[in-house]
Amino acid sequence: MNIGLTGGIATGKSTVSSMLAMKGALLVDADIIAREVMLPGHPVLDEVTEHFGQDILFEDGTLNRKKLGEIIFHNPEQRTALNGITHPAIRQEIREQTEAYERQHPDRFVVADIPLLLEAREQYPFLEQIAVVYVPRELQLERLMNRDALTREAAEARLSSQMDIEQKKSLADILIDNSGSLVETQLQVDNLWRRMVQI
Repeated sequence: MNIGLTGGIATGKSTVSSMLAMKGALLVDADIIAREVMLPGHPVLDEVTEHFGQDILFEDGTLNRKKLGEIIFHNPEQRTALNGITHPAIRQEIREQTEAYERQHPDRFVVADIPLLLEAREQYPFLEQIAVVYVPRELQLERLMNRDALTREAAEARLSSQMDIEQKKSLADILIDNSGSLVETQLQVDNLWRRMVQI
């Protein structure tokens, strides 16, 4: 019993995943996995270093994220190359963790928190349903500006780099509208939980 949880930047996906975890869901976090595959000794970091060179590492062997970011920010081909190395490994680990949780805890609800889930939906056939955390674009923009102290122009640029939130909304099996209060969001999470645990 699982769902994939996604949303857009500043829609409150982390808030919803925390609420589900508090209720007892087993959480698979794509962001944590993405950091883990770039730790010293992991074969993914070795492959990234082989492609981009030793200059992307600090002396202690850890990744210099700023240095790598400078390379891929200005070069779409290099960004594609990085994604080609990291994304398959991240997807595989998400699948393995999700399926292991389901085997070990068949009575528990598993939530895979994946920011770019809908952008690569065909890569996640093992996820039973997709839940999208939604706020209207204007509110999303306002929250992003406030959260990250961005100008409107900079916030717009970040939103434009992602699939539009209205499109994500249209692709959702389950919609959690986070545009109201935390109490209202919690009520929706509670309803989702009740539905899922009855399946």
